[in-house]
Amino acid sequence: MVSQAITKYPSDTSNISVIPFAINHLWVRDTGPVYVRGVGKSIKQRFAIKFQFSEWGKKYDIGRHDRVSDRFDWPVMTPEQIEENGSFARRVIQSDVTPSPVTLVESQICLEGGALVVDGEGTLLATESSVINENRNPGLSKIAIEAELHRLLGVEKVIWFPGRKDLDVTDVHADAEVNFVRPGVVVLSRPHSSVPRSWVEVYEEIRDTLGQSVDAKGRPFEVHIVDEPNPQVFGVLSSNDPATNYVNFYFVNGGLILPQFGDIRRDQEALVLFQKLCPDRIVRPVFVSALPLAGGVIHCATQPVLSNE
Repeated sequence: MVSQAITKYPSDTSNISVIPFAINHLWVRDTGPVYVRGVGKSIKQRFAIKFQFSEWGKKYDIGRHDRVSDRFDWPVMTPEQIEENGSFARRVIQSDVTPSPVTLVESQICLEGGALVVDGEGTLLATESSVINENRNPGLSKIAIEAELHRLLGVEKVIWFPGRKDLDVTDVHADAEVNFVRPGVVVLSRPHSSVPRSWVEVYEEIRDTLGQSVDAKGRPFEVHIVDEPNPQVFGVLSSNDPATNYVNFYFVNGGLILPQFGDIRRDQEALVLFQKLCPDRIVRPVFVSALPLAGGVIHCATQPVLSNE
């Protein structure tokens, strides 16, 4: 596919690098490094954080947990494969040498990139269930975890949502519920009426918290609701809980890649909303079918790499 893209867009070949890695998950948002900018004299340096990855807190308990919405079991992985997943972020950083080497920043906190939703101006949104959880960070208080997030990410304010432990494999990642379009403006995913009540409660808690909060700059949030599609577009599943939300989009230079699921009405409503909210970007709708059944969408399967420009 990359070769085809190079042929179709030959002027962009210098912008494409393929570095193959062995990995047991396609969820690079969670297993990959989180790139950050330096400050002061280090502003031109590239830094990337390696958070600890433990199979979403289930490293030692994989056998008891369902893997995806269609109730496939977790894959049986050897200790070597689990280590392969845990060391993925470090290997990416070591291999990323263009346009300049990347400085590894290792944290003892265990979390995944999908748990972090930031606005780039000091505000972080996260769920307590996916970070302040004994399955990931036993013995660490909210205060200690916040201090580490302030240090690593440069955030000034963390807004916590309760989330739900064990509601899904991630313990409810924030990037599946809410995302920034730009600082001060967020899109919030409203579950379809057919899904379990717990998901509606998660949505209501996030909506209410945002309505009562201000961001790191003191601005109230401008919240736009985007309705999720009917999960029945994927046919009869043993569990009606595929990952079907439009807020799991992905920003690229000058554009936004928006997932589409096959619910014509909801897909179109989401497209119109994002085109309205992002008039300076090309909003490109992309149909996805396998990703939602595996438990994520486009944002979950991508991780941006910071340049030094």
